[in-house]
Amino acid sequence: MLHHDFLQLLFITAAGLYAGTQNTLAGGGSFITFPALLLAGLNPLAANITSTVALFPNQITSAVAGRRLAGGVGKKIRLDYLFGLSVVGGVVGAILLLNTPVSFFARLVPWLVLFATAIFTWGSFRKKPLHSVNVVPDWLLVTIQFAIGVYGGYFGGGIGFLMLAALTIAGQQVRMAAATKNVLAMAMNASAVVLFVFSGQVDWLAALALALGGIGGGFAGGWLLHRVPEKRLRGFVVFIGIVLTIWLFLR
Repeated sequence: MLHHDFLQLLFITAAGLYAGTQNTLAGGGSFITFPALLLAGLNPLAANITSTVALFPNQITSAVAGRRLAGGVGKKIRLDYLFGLSVVGGVVGAILLLNTPVSFFARLVPWLVLFATAIFTWGSFRKKPLHSVNVVPDWLLVTIQFAIGVYGGYFGGGIGFLMLAALTIAGQQVRMAAATKNVLAMAMNASAVVLFVFSGQVDWLAALALALGGIGGGFAGGWLLHRVPEKRLRGFVVFIGIVLTIWLFLR
């Protein structure tokens, strides 16, 4: 575990505060916490794992807050089935991550961030459907959700938008899809976090600072919810993602 001085911890807490606010208002908090932990001296693998663990409490509150709106798709695919798929996918992704050498993951990270930034940009600025029509066969939705679970356990950037797109195309209304993806994101990250806490890769002091900032950001986001234009926030996250991608390719 790295030694962090007071200024580093203050910086990490501030990143958590912004990320928690960002998650509450528009999503994409990991685009802030991941580079902050890299700047604090963590290697990419430890930064990814520490960020996942630290932001997990925020995901629990989001899932619990919207649990009554969450649901399955059609008559055959129940919420508990999607929940189970997400848990299993998260375990597979986490195991893959823990068995990825740090040097290989460091080379892979720029491509993962590029992919996540592209997904976030598409999800933020695409035209939202007013009415959803089911055009996805059940077997394809199941396959997609499992694949998203694996990706979520491995890296996770952009999973909210991937699920929101899949669920709305599969027939859920946007409000239900938003609540459902929060529950499923919590499920896949819960399984990953259980493995991560025993991995030896979590920087617990940084995780605590990040989590405390994230909790404060949740309250700040609730206050700012109707005061800050969402498109500006999403635009800032896209900007961070582009800068981070370029930096990671050049470093």
